[in-house]
Formats: sequence, structure tokens, C-alpha cells
Amino acid sequence: MLNLANLRTLLSRVLAPPSLHTVALFTPEGELICYASEPNRTKDHVRVLVGLSTETWQETREQGIGRVDSEQLGHLLVLPIESPKKDEDDEPLLLLALNSQSHVPWEQLELKVSTAPQAQPQAPPAKDTYFSTPNPPKSPIRPDPYALVAPQLKELRETLLNLLGSSHPSLTEIAKYYFLHPSKQLRPLLVLLFSQATNGLGSNWYRKQWEAECEGAGGRAEELDRPLTRADVLNDWNPNMPDNTASFQSSFTLRPPRSPLQPPLPPPFPPALHVPTLAAPLTLLPTQVRLAQIVEMIHVASLLHDDVIDKSPLRRGAASAPAAFGNKLSVLAGDFLLGRTSAALSRLGENEVVELIASVIANLVEGEILQLKSVHADELGLPGLSPSVGQDNWNIYLQKTYLKTASLMAKGARAAVVLGGCKEGEVWKEVAYAYGRNLGIAFQLVDDILDYEAGDATLGKPGGADLQLGLATGPALFAWEEHPEMGPLIQRKFEQPGDVELARDLVRRSSGVERTRDLARAHADKAREVLAVLPDSDAKAALEVLTERVVKRTS
Repeated sequence: MLNLANLRTLLSRVLAPPSLHTVALFTPEGELICYASEPNRTKDHVRVLVGLSTETWQETREQGIGRVDSEQLGHLLVLPIESPKKDEDDEPLLLLALNSQSHVPWEQLELKVSTAPQAQPQAPPAKDTYFSTPNPPKSPIRPDPYALVAPQLKELRETLLNLLGSSHPSLTEIAKYYFLHPSKQLRPLLVLLFSQATNGLGSNWYRKQWEAECEGAGGRAEELDRPLTRADVLNDWNPNMPDNTASFQSSFTLRPPRSPLQPPLPPPFPPALHVPTLAAPLTLLPTQVRLAQIVEMIHVASLLHDDVIDKSPLRRGAASAPAAFGNKLSVLAGDFLLGRTSAALSRLGENEVVELIASVIANLVEGEILQLKSVHADELGLPGLSPSVGQDNWNIYLQKTYLKTASLMAKGARAAVVLGGCKEGEVWKEVAYAYGRNLGIAFQLVDDILDYEAGDATLGKPGGADLQLGLATGPALFAWEEHPEMGPLIQRKFEQPGDVELARDLVRRSSGVERTRDLARAHADKAREVLAVLPDSDAKAALEVLTERVVKRTS
């Protein structure tokens, strides 16, 4: 079937895509095969359009494209989409008609056609500048999200370790500790997939692409490792990326400033008439790969701090960092990671991305405070959970879920699209944020389910940890609605002997797990729904697959 959203890009140099309202596929004899149109366009309109199609095509066949202006129909453009038969006098097998309300002068259209690589009425070649679709047809086999970017994830993980070196070997060891154990890498995966799914769509894409290729423009991979400030001022010695630092054997003397580097001037970019289309083949910029490393470093820093607060003995199937190195070094290692991410973030050269990721760090802290408030409200002198199950308790729970989990996914994905050249007012970064927010909440809801269903070996961390910590998550809140006796257990944070076991039993006897999974599925479905705005690609299909896997996962 035809996809109107994808075909908007088909003739981006001929018609203004926002004005395209109807697409029809038909034979030269006028037989309608199928069509797609805006909701306010009826099929009757399309049949009228087909009535003129054969005559229009016959009149302009030599030029490989036809157009006619009609008061009733608007501006009709017709072109062949299959090769002609061996006999040159035969009509092509199928024609494609696009009906638009906007107008392009016929002389300009003829000029564009005459300069096209192949203007004969035949199937558009793969690299046809004007008439080829930006992506090949989707394979019936949907891509595996991790397999699609497996080489990039592997390289990302290996080169990330170069960012973590310290002059203190013990700090280096603990900073790398969690990165050396298997992990889902979901957050960098989202950054890479959304980069591929949107690169080329933003109006500033050509500048971002130029910066990634031009020496001195700041976007090349090797330039992202260069400090913006002199090494003797930074005093940040990394044995993996050695540089000179200031000596402390004498007082620091005034040094003359460096001569400023003159950045290269960007070339003229496409005129306003040009409508960006998805980059083919699917592309990643060095800044986006570095962002994927940054979000994973922030995630690991949060795990280091969480494991100290929660006194967790396990993480990723091994001893947690506090169990292996102690609380103090774990906290310091988390702080060190955040410091390194801040430096790496500044070198991306995009203020909006800095703001987004900085706000993620603040969100993580705010989410932890919300969690502490629900468990240790009395000690902190703060109001705790409401004494009855209700919207307030659900709001706190879902807000905490967003702050601690979904914020990094949502803002990381949005930042990736910004690095690809998306400006304010363009929908692509809104898609990324909405997807990441919904997927992140769905992911955490399932994580809360697994805390009741899975064991230590499956999770790689203690099962039943939430109840042990006094936390009432989705399954417990739903169970409270069905079993009022759950309320007192939640209010006293499951502190009395037998409370945890009773709470687990109440959850099992309720529909709490099923209702939590339904809530997760609703968020995952919404994440998938917002992807409809994006043009079809393997990256988009992989993002769709992720929405299903998040709900079905068992670890």
C-alpha cells in the first residue's frame, strides 16, 4: 500500500511536500490500483484525478514527467514508476500521480527534469537525485535493534574506557568496574538508533555533516578528545590520553594567552526550497557516538550512587561496587564519572544538548529524593505517602519513575536528534522525547514487575529488593486497591517481621502484576505510535521492535 508520509519526500525538489495531499497508483488505461490521501479527501476525488491521468501522461511522455493544472484538482504531477516494455511505443506498466495545491512554474520543472541523471520513462535508479525514495522498501524481517548497531556498540564500549583513566589507579579501576560487566546498553542504543532514524531530516543537517567531515570545524572524532582549555589549566591527567599538566613544584606564573584558532568557514548550504530527507545509507555522526558514551557514563554513575544508598550487594550478576570497594570509593567514582561526562559534553558544541543532559543529572537527584521521601519521610521531616491508595501516590510513583529512569532515555534521544541538526519548531526531536519518555516508563514498570517475578540470577541483582527497601511500586499499589490490608504494610515500609512475605502474597493474589504490565504496554504502545511521523527505515523498525521487547523481557 502507498504511504503518503513517505511519498512526501519523493519529489522534494519539484513540489513543496507540505502541500501534497493525494497520491494514486494506476495503469495508463486509468485503472486505479490504490491511493492514499488526507482524511478530508474522498475516494471520489481520486477517481476524478485518474480520469485525467492517461491524457496528461501521453502529452508529456518524452520528458519523462507530466503535469497539468486544473481548477478542480489543483496541480497534478504524473511520472512512471516501472520500466517501459521493450517496444518503446508501449505505455509503462504503472503510473504514479501526485496531487498538490502548491504550484511550481512549468519551465522550472522542465529544467529540473532535463538535468536529472536519467529522464527517460523508466524505473528510477537507486541514486536518482530527484525521483528515488530515500530508503529501500522495508524487509519483511524486522531488524534486531542490537544487531543493527552491534559494531558501533562494541566500539563505543571499548573506546569509552579511554575516557575513564585517572592519575589514581584505584579510582580508574572502580570507574571501569561496571563497564567491564555485561549490560543491556539500552540508553546508548536509543541514542544510536534515533540518530540513524532522523539524520538528514533536520534543517541544519548539512552543517552538522560538514562539521563531522571538515578539519577544524569541531565535529570530527579526534577533535572531540581535544580539550578546549590548556592542559596546564585543566590539570586533568588521563593516562589513556596523556597530556602535560601544571607542575606544583613552584608557583604558577602568568602565561600569555594562546592565539585563537580561526575556524573554517562553512560552505553555502541548500536553499530554503530544499527539503531535507533521511540520510542514506543510515548515518551516525561522531558527536552522536560520543553522546551515546556520555549517557551510559551517567547511567553507571547513578548505579554507583544508588548501590550505596540501597546497600545493594549485587549488580549485573557480580558484587556491587560498594561491596567490592566500599561506599566512599563508590561515591567518589560516581562523582568522577559525572565530571568526565561534563567535560565530554562541553566538547559536543551544542548548548541545547548541554542543557538537556545537565537537567538529566538534576532529575536523577530529584528522583532519589522522591524515593527517600516515600521511605524516610519521618526521618527527613517530610510528608510521606497518602494513607489511602489514590492518585497522589500514583503521581509520586510515576514521577519518580520518570526522573530516575525515563528522563535519561527521553532527553538522551532528544539530544541525539539535536546533534543531527534538528532545530526548534521541527517535530523530530519531539518524537524522540515522547518515545524515550514512554519507553523509559514502560521499561521501569516491567523492572518493578520482575522484582516480584524473577530471582537474583535472572536479574543480576537481588530479587524482592524494592520491598526490602520499603518501596511500594506498581504491583503493590494495584494490589492495595484490591486488598486494603496492603495499606498498613506500605505505611510502615514493610518493616515488621513477615511484612515482606505478606506483601508478596497479596500481590500474587491480586491482579497487580497484570495491571502493571498493562500500564507498561500502554506506554510502550504510545512510544510506537509516535514513531509514525518518521520515514520508514531499518532504524525506525528497530525502535518499533524495542517497544515490544521492553514489555516482554524477563531480565
